[in-house]
Amino acid sequence: MVSELLKDVKIPRMFQVRQKFSAEKLEPEEIVRIIRYQLGQEPFSSQIQPGMRIAVTAGSRQIANIVLITRTIVDVVKKKGAHPFVLAAMGSHGGATGEGQRQVLENFGITEESMGCPIKSDMEVVKTGVNEEGMDVLLDKNAVEADGIIISCRIKPHTCFQGPYESGIMKMMTIGLGKQAGAAVCHEAGFKYMAKYVPMFGRAILKQVKILFAVAVLENAYDETAKVVVLNHDEIEEKEPFYLEEAKAMLPRIHVSECDVLICDTIGKNFSGSGMDPNITGTFVTPFASGGLKSQRVAVLDLSKESHHSGVGIGMAHATTRRFFEKMDFELTYPNLITSTVIENARIPLVMKNDREAVQVCIKTCTDIDRNNIRIVRISNSLKVEHICLSEAYYEEAKSNPNLEIESDPAPMAFDENGNLIDLGNIQ
Repeated sequence: MVSELLKDVKIPRMFQVRQKFSAEKLEPEEIVRIIRYQLGQEPFSSQIQPGMRIAVTAGSRQIANIVLITRTIVDVVKKKGAHPFVLAAMGSHGGATGEGQRQVLENFGITEESMGCPIKSDMEVVKTGVNEEGMDVLLDKNAVEADGIIISCRIKPHTCFQGPYESGIMKMMTIGLGKQAGAAVCHEAGFKYMAKYVPMFGRAILKQVKILFAVAVLENAYDETAKVVVLNHDEIEEKEPFYLEEAKAMLPRIHVSECDVLICDTIGKNFSGSGMDPNITGTFVTPFASGGLKSQRVAVLDLSKESHHSGVGIGMAHATTRRFFEKMDFELTYPNLITSTVIENARIPLVMKNDREAVQVCIKTCTDIDRNNIRIVRISNSLKVEHICLSEAYYEEAKSNPNLEIESDPAPMAFDENGNLIDLGNIQ
């Protein structure tokens, strides 16, 4: 019956474009050199003493060069005669289990073998005190028992709220080190208050446990390491907002402002904490952040392997596929949403039998559009948007847009005999 309703919905021809952004980046050898040099300077060097047990955080995001960055920090700590361990600092991700969080790190290539040190992913927390409003500060037991903590993270705009501190050092301390229990305390009032509570908890943590310093990266629009900054514990509160603004300026975007249908081939926690980054796609599920592409309908076609069956982000879509639904594990999806309180991000959209029908149902249910010139934007994922596909309605606009380079002629979308895209996830 559903297939019959959709069989005559025409999908427009698509063409590929390359989006142009600033390409400033650091090569791997430069990243190693910067980290080694910075950590060899004061006040950082003297804080790592022989025999100390040092925790080095690792989160749940697929950060460029994350294995190299983490291993370089670990090596510096070892060279100073201290004993490092990598700490899974990711709130409730990985199904809110120690084994799940260890698996997230393994998916990124962070293992005890690749790091040359132990990995701690236990979920046990201890109370270290309270914040300015008397709320409990709960932190990872392994971190609290360490002689020092090095925060390794990425500074980037958040997907659900906006403020002077978003995804970055303060949030890694508050949510990452808080594990599920600590993250739940901070999230309890909802994202309306996250811009207030992230730094409030962060200030308390800086006073209550031995945060040594932070090694933070900023990425360019191509998901490449553009900058590495090292901030001492007494610099974090003052200087992180400056670097957040710098990160926002480097954020990629879709170089058309509106579309009728957005197609995202694949979502997953490795692309964004929200499955796909609404700063790019415009698919915000809270009213406390805005921006990105404006669309009427969104089709999400697949779930990444690296997401470890977490379907967080599917709530942003209007239609998905049976393939996606069968990969999604509710037990591995819901803990993160319950902890963050944003349960809207796992609402189940229309589940269609294949990619073609997911796209068709989005087109058919659009209203007040020019059906002879359907505007479709297609991306592989929200992390890599250098190469995207646009429907033929954008062709003339693309020819005159200096930020777009046309890479192919308009052609029909290619589906296999099962109605699934032949080039799924391979826009390049």
